[in-house]
Amino acid sequence: MKNVRILLIGLCSLLVLGAFNYKQKVTTIYLIGDSTVADYSLEENYQTKKFPQVGWGQVFQPFFQKDSLKLVKNILGNVKEVKIDDRAKGGRSTRTFFQEGRWASVYKSLQKGDVVMMQFGHNDASVEKTERYVNIEGYKEFLRLFINQTKEKGATPIVITPVARNYPWKDGKLTNVHGEYPQAAIAVAKELNVKYIDLNELSMNFFSSKGQDYVTTNYFMNFEAGKFPAYPEGQKDNTHFQKDGGIEVARLVFNAMKNL
Repeated sequence: MKNVRILLIGLCSLLVLGAFNYKQKVTTIYLIGDSTVADYSLEENYQTKKFPQVGWGQVFQPFFQKDSLKLVKNILGNVKEVKIDDRAKGGRSTRTFFQEGRWASVYKSLQKGDVVMMQFGHNDASVEKTERYVNIEGYKEFLRLFINQTKEKGATPIVITPVARNYPWKDGKLTNVHGEYPQAAIAVAKELNVKYIDLNELSMNFFSSKGQDYVTTNYFMNFEAGKFPAYPEGQKDNTHFQKDGGIEVARLVFNAMKNL
């Protein structure tokens, strides 16, 4: 009987250890940023208030299937499962994301081996909106804070330059609308020796390859009245994405991760 009890205790220990090891193989990728990254499906009455608007983070999870994880093991290692935790929020700059306690919430949850992907700049650059504006030096300082505190937790920071807007177009090519902010983000990543993705450049090139008319109609939030309940008068928005646009930007990010 004593031997049976010892055997049962041993089996229980193995089960607990196995469950612990399995838990450790789940890596969380936290996304922090603005409306172009956010998951609108988490909001109440999404179908009637926001659909078809998506952020690229909203459609990022499907890229991390079991058979595709090996493609990004340079970042994630030999993990068995990845969970996307999208904390991005519309209208937020680096400063307001910090001031509202959104970063503190991510920092508290971070575990060793997790990843933090940060894409800001759209709202930081909004000079006319003083409640969110952050100058270049402030922008860089908040990115340093996010990067250094991510490292403190044993997690991996990845800096992402702001995704392109659908303007300005010049001679059939989409050009930079974000001023010095993309280069400032890259400069901080190089300064702190962390990985970065130049999504501004990648998205400008990709959209240019598709052409202005196609991108405007299929990727950004431009459509006629009566097509979607959330926008009875139609929409003309060259910053935010419809689903196909969000998916293509998410694909750009995932493909860039393979080469980091």
